[in-house]
Amino acid sequence: MTSNPVLAPRAGFVVSKAVGNAVVRHRVTRRLRHLVAARLDTLPGGSLLVVRALPPAAAATSAELATDLDSGLRSAVRKRERAR
Repeated sequence: MTSNPVLAPRAGFVVSKAVGNAVVRHRVTRRLRHLVAARLDTLPGGSLLVVRALPPAAAATSAELATDLDSGLRSAVRKRERAR
């Protein structure tokens, strides 16, 4: 039997009705998916990332979403390194 290769990082999104109607929620999800895809390769192999959109995400610019996402990723990576 061959050994399993290192799993690629994966991401999931939680966008509740508090963010807006279905059109707004899907728009926020698409924008976040695009931003996360560009950053997934910076995460350690096998990482599982869950991004939760808060209501202000509906009105945020892509630059603001990117800034918040980068800040959250830095924080998560720091916490993971401290736990080791």
